[in-house]
Amino acid sequence: MAGLSTTTPNPTGITLHNKSKVLEVSFADGQSFRIPFELMRVYSPSAEVKGHGPGQEVLQTGKREVGVIDLASVGNYAVQPTFSDGHDSGIFSWDYLYMLGSQQDDLWDRYQQRLQAAGVERDAPMPSKSAPGDPQACGSH
Repeated sequence: MAGLSTTTPNPTGITLHNKSKVLEVSFADGQSFRIPFELMRVYSPSAEVKGHGPGQEVLQTGKREVGVIDLASVGNYAVQPTFSDGHDSGIFSWDYLYMLGSQQDDLWDRYQQRLQAAGVERDAPMPSKSAPGDPQACGSH
């Protein structure tokens, strides 16, 4: 999870737009962002996506049509979405949502570069998870 910054403006509004698959977030500094669910999913701050350290990130594919089926508050500092593909372990702090919204063009570019470098298509299905007992499996998810 991204750290909580004292310089990030407080959110003033948050709305799920399920038909257009975007999360709209407004902040006290007047900024308002429409963050696609796909972007949130591929940049989820969870260990399942980010890994447990540098170089352990898991490239997410097949998330273009992902929806958000629930959005739970986490204290006064974050929300935790449940995505339609079952992913629900990412906690999106206000500063992380602000970063996603304000840097989404750059994040999309980086995502496309990672896809190209891996030789996979954006809509390719995710590889099946490692079996329990497999040395590649991570028991923390």
